[in-house]
Amino acid sequence: MIEFLPLASIDAPAVEALLDHAFGTDRHLRTAYKVRGGGRAMPALSIAAAEHGALIGTIQCWPVTLTGDDGTAYPLVMIGPVAVEPARQRDGVGRMLMTHALHAAHVGGLDGAMMLIGDPEYYGRFFGFTAERTAGWRLPGPVERHRLLAKGEGVPASAGTLGPAAVGI
Repeated sequence: MIEFLPLASIDAPAVEALLDHAFGTDRHLRTAYKVRGGGRAMPALSIAAAEHGALIGTIQCWPVTLTGDDGTAYPLVMIGPVAVEPARQRDGVGRMLMTHALHAAHVGGLDGAMMLIGDPEYYGRFFGFTAERTAGWRLPGPVERHRLLAKGEGVPASAGTLGPAAVGI
């Protein structure tokens, strides 16, 4: 049986090893890492999946900010990475982690403006994310525009730059 735990309760080197195994050791060069910056993941929304004591998946959520061209700061929750042990990637573990994180965001009142970089067919079909309001967003690195997804009534449709959240958010 899969157990879902706060990610903070898992040994950090085990989490890093899973992320390396799922995404490669060069993952820190990706645009998503630049968007998140050096901040901390949101503990209430960052979850681990374990089975028989072994870590099989993680999801992390991060506070980020879209700074509009007019100077307005829009706080957002960035979901990802969603990492699943490669041998378990077709078992629904990622979907269960997303469901747990989205539920925690809803309970905590943090689901009004969420975004991620991911497969639009998957995240749209199962979780309601779209690229409808992200066309004017600029990121600190390359991104396939159709993979820049968001959901929630607080997601701005304005042009701006996406980056790490300001301290204290």
